[in-house]
Amino acid sequence: MGPAGAGPDRRATGDSVGRQRASRVGTAAAGEHRAAVGQRVPGKSRSLLRSEEHSRQECFEVIDAEKANYTISRMCRLLKVDRRRYYEWARRRAAGPTRAEQRRAELTGKIVEFHKASDGTYGAPRILHDLRDAGETMSVKTVAKCMRQAEIAGISPRTWHPPTTVPGPNPDPAPDLVKRKFDQGRRDVAWFSDITYLATGEGWAYLCTVRDGHTRRVLGRTVADHLRADLVEDALRQAVALRGHLPGKVIFHADRGCQYTSQQIADLAGELDLLRSMGRTGVCWDNAAAESFWSTFKNEYYHRHVFPTIDAARRGAYTWIDAWYCLASGIVSHFGV
Repeated sequence: MGPAGAGPDRRATGDSVGRQRASRVGTAAAGEHRAAVGQRVPGKSRSLLRSEEHSRQECFEVIDAEKANYTISRMCRLLKVDRRRYYEWARRRAAGPTRAEQRRAELTGKIVEFHKASDGTYGAPRILHDLRDAGETMSVKTVAKCMRQAEIAGISPRTWHPPTTVPGPNPDPAPDLVKRKFDQGRRDVAWFSDITYLATGEGWAYLCTVRDGHTRRVLGRTVADHLRADLVEDALRQAVALRGHLPGKVIFHADRGCQYTSQQIADLAGELDLLRSMGRTGVCWDNAAAESFWSTFKNEYYHRHVFPTIDAARRGAYTWIDAWYCLASGIVSHFGV
């Protein structure tokens, strides 16, 4: 027989070995599941970058996958999760998706369709508008969450723009008749115009538009390789020709660029019976209606294409304005103009 006290030491050693074996069993269970799904053991990978709920979900999946090999109680203890919560999770999983989850999946499908229909440009606010037109009721935060889960996003604006508002040597300015009230409540009360640049393989081109402040429809658009007042005149004559007979004097609002302050445009406004209006120098908010349109045009179309020639830029701009902005976006159908 061995020395006194050897028995208790052996039992202590045996208990330690048993605990080590149990620990290895739990580790083996988690390790086998990790090898099967190519992930780390959730119990060892919890960090500030992983939400507690997400880690618990992965632990439950490990237990569910290994319950045929190891007891649920032991795995819950080793993975430090509540056994009762595991059984609740298992019952919910067996019952299938809830009505709320089904509804969220349905909404996500519609959101993806509207995002695809916009050529991948629309963000949560504009998709929300389309969903509400389709009879859905939800918040913009819900739409944004569904978009994140579907891994889709709208187009973000760029920052730098070369200047196109250059004052002329002999300006003929006009007062501001709009005072930032861009929507006057009905069509053909105030029109807004501005010029933006287009980079092409043949050099700079310039796009001028004339839009109705109420309907937001583009009434005239012209692309040319120069910044002369003829560019504005062509777009303005298009707008008048499209509208035909005007019920009264229309306010023609723009910035103080040399084209709009020129005598040529002053004479044209008198010929077409238009009231000239201009914002203050260097204050882009006075012509925000036109600037907002450029943001949409540049982010949703221009920055996503390359134009080898000025003619390609012209055809592309006209197609986007006429076929997408005025028709597909619903401006013409909504206002009937």
